[in-house]
Amino acid sequence: MEQRLGETAARLGLKPEQLPRNIAIIMDGNGRWAQRQRLPRYEGHRQGARTAETIAQCCVDFGMQSLTLYSFSIENWKRPKAEVNALMHLYADYLVAIRPNLMRNNVRLVHLGRMEGLPEMVSDSLRETMALTRNNSGMALALALNYSGRAEIVDATRAIAQAHREGRLRLEDIDEDCIGKNLYTAGLPDPDLLIRTASELRVSNFLLWQISYSEFYVTETLWPEFGPHSLEQALVAYSHRDRRFGAIDASLAAGRQ
Repeated sequence: MEQRLGETAARLGLKPEQLPRNIAIIMDGNGRWAQRQRLPRYEGHRQGARTAETIAQCCVDFGMQSLTLYSFSIENWKRPKAEVNALMHLYADYLVAIRPNLMRNNVRLVHLGRMEGLPEMVSDSLRETMALTRNNSGMALALALNYSGRAEIVDATRAIAQAHREGRLRLEDIDEDCIGKNLYTAGLPDPDLLIRTASELRVSNFLLWQISYSEFYVTETLWPEFGPHSLEQALVAYSHRDRRFGAIDASLAAGRQ
């Protein structure tokens, strides 16, 4: 990973420390892309799945540590039944089709969200692909499927409350680290960079805990049209951010004395 990250930085005229290691993406615009192409919305989702594969491969090649994709929210069940059914069939096929590429690239698949509620064909494919890639030591590909940031916090709270009730956890042991270990993302680093396509300026109930200090990058590009060059633009934009995590620059602090 480090070598690839260094090569990416050199190609972009940057230093490795200027690049993010962990990226999250809100993939938006599939339906609008299909509409502009005068195609059914399902074709937009199909093209969006191809884009997801391309960007995941780019992140492997660029030396990223993790990539988290917001794929299907709990709220998305409110969409028309025909569209949801088509999406579920697409997920079931996609989760099988990507297995050779995941193994070839040493990528580990992680699921974020509630498994219950997913159709059996999807949950079976998801579990099998995660089991197949469990021991891979390269990039983590986290798929947020049947996901909600608020539901994640609720589920974590319930797990913590149950542990306390059973005497496995003291009240004074409940801190940020404890909460983090009970989130769907336990063991994954928080995103350095959050990308949202299709110009929308909201987080849409995504990784509400984890993006506390993430840098945001919003692009007009619709997700099916988001390619390697688009990703590079996001990386360059990130490199110009001054990440202080609540502190201030030392030179500014000196100037105030």
